[in-house]
Amino acid sequence: MTRLVLPATDRVLSRQTGWVRAHWEALADHLLDSLVPYTSPGAARLVIPGRPSRSGTDSDELEGFARSFMLAAFRIAGVRGKGCEKLIERYARGVANGANPDHPEAWLRLTPRSQQMVEAAAIAVALHESREWIWDRLDTRAQEHVAEWLGGFIGSTTHDNNWRLFQVVSEQFLASVGAPYSKEDIEGGLDRIEDWYVGDGWYSDGDGQNFDNYIGWAMHLYPGLWTRMAAATPGTEYDDRLKVYRDRLQLFLDDAVHLVGNDGAPIYQGRSLTYRMAAATPYWMGQLLDASPLSPGQTRRLCSGIARHFVQHGVPDERGLLTLGWYDTFLPTTQSYSGPGSPYWASKGFIGLLLPPEHPVWSDPEESVPLDDADQVRSMPAPGWLIHASRHDQLVRLVNHGADHAPPVEPSGVEPAGDPHYDRLAYANHAGPDLTDSSARVDNQIALVDQQGRTSVRGRIRRLSIGARSAASWHKAWLGEDGPWAIETASVVHGGWEIRCSLVEGPAGALVRSGGYAVASDSLPSATVGEGWASARNADGLMSAVVGLHGYAESGVHRDLGANPFGPHSATPYLTAVHVGEPLVLVYAVLLTRDAIPPQALADGIELVVSGHEITITLPGSGTETVRLGNR
Repeated sequence: MTRLVLPATDRVLSRQTGWVRAHWEALADHLLDSLVPYTSPGAARLVIPGRPSRSGTDSDELEGFARSFMLAAFRIAGVRGKGCEKLIERYARGVANGANPDHPEAWLRLTPRSQQMVEAAAIAVALHESREWIWDRLDTRAQEHVAEWLGGFIGSTTHDNNWRLFQVVSEQFLASVGAPYSKEDIEGGLDRIEDWYVGDGWYSDGDGQNFDNYIGWAMHLYPGLWTRMAAATPGTEYDDRLKVYRDRLQLFLDDAVHLVGNDGAPIYQGRSLTYRMAAATPYWMGQLLDASPLSPGQTRRLCSGIARHFVQHGVPDERGLLTLGWYDTFLPTTQSYSGPGSPYWASKGFIGLLLPPEHPVWSDPEESVPLDDADQVRSMPAPGWLIHASRHDQLVRLVNHGADHAPPVEPSGVEPAGDPHYDRLAYANHAGPDLTDSSARVDNQIALVDQQGRTSVRGRIRRLSIGARSAASWHKAWLGEDGPWAIETASVVHGGWEIRCSLVEGPAGALVRSGGYAVASDSLPSATVGEGWASARNADGLMSAVVGLHGYAESGVHRDLGANPFGPHSATPYLTAVHVGEPLVLVYAVLLTRDAIPPQALADGIELVVSGHEITITLPGSGTETVRLGNR
């Protein structure tokens, strides 16, 4: 067991974070050194403790090797192998043994849509980036074994999402070393992602509205890595695609810079969040491809902030391991495909180490990002998001009217079950949804609840509009087999406030329950319930509040235990109204803040006029907003 020891902070070169390249190298070394006790005798597998994935332990042990190999490759290549002799020997031996079908630690063969395809792509990327120190030192027979193993991709079938890019980079590596490959597979995969490009630098990860961190750490990462491989393959045309990928990445980063707090905390939204530092990937890629609107100093400031944030929250753990969770082990953050080695895709977030020490991203002084200087509001039409962030309390809030991770609409009209990582009306960087199956799904939902306790969910989001400070959508609400009813919601953001205006259909007698953010901590959050409002505050001073502005009758605070990634005790303020059977107009304000001002006092400055389905909102210092409901 080793202890993470970081260099002294450098406030001259990095005045905001204090981190420089030496901190990244020390963290990478600590992560890699801490895996040695879990390395198999032949070094081809990592037997990391933790819950197995649905793919089984053989796959999980390959996963641990492959994903940590990517980190090792970035570390080795970034210093031209200097001082990395033990690391080079360990992973070279592991590659040779794992690819050898006759070795006791032989890796699972690649089969269509198998988890091995994911890990094969990590190995292909790592072999390319460390080519001079690992691939080139393998003997001919070992190289043949690797090519044969990766050749399982040729003509095979992947899942129709970011997995197409695993096939692309793996076969491009084969092409770069003169092994058999399929040009049709590579071009087909690259062409397929064009179908998912939705503009402004954004892709959907497959068909539908799949927007989350995968856009940065997969949909922009692998095309960029492909161009690096293509550049090493004589006769491969890649310039035209490279220009497209650069332009799109630059547009994406214009938005993505707003998805991280000025303390480095990323927004908790989407799947595979246990990859943690991988959130830094697209910012580094912007520098690696010379395709960033951010300066080198801004890039390091963002990326170092992310890594430092997780380190300050106990990542890695006392064994030096990345666990299945967000900060500590918390399995509801993960998916069934997540095994003990899954978190090591945090390796992607270390891709900046490929840039040499003399690169401006390491040698220039840190520079401020927008939230360092002022509060931010950012409309993102492509994913259907509004971001409103406050500088003083380091909070970033994401208002969601476009990302649902639902499958494409089926002819039967069957609605998908809501996924709490996507179905909430809002997410944040210091508050997350309650996730367990037993959770009542109160937080950031507007739902129908019947007398049997059945609760509707927000499965597929149907967009209506998005503007500079407002967005709207609707969804179908079911109570068991009863329904559907339509719930339309429009959001208007003002500072730390979000005002939600809803037109709710439903059966007479049902409750309409509208929740704010869940706040969580190691101790029980305090709760306060007043007339028409409610709030909860955790031990860190983070307060969630809801204030009824029109139509609500009761208020309360829902508590849960063991349901939230930010702490075992969580609390969510909510409001309720009794449905009368006719479409019901409801308006409430939602707040997430560290301020100590009573929420009802803050809401006093909001003036509201409701006329039928038209709502006029006068906001202090920001003029008037008009919301017209019934637009679906």
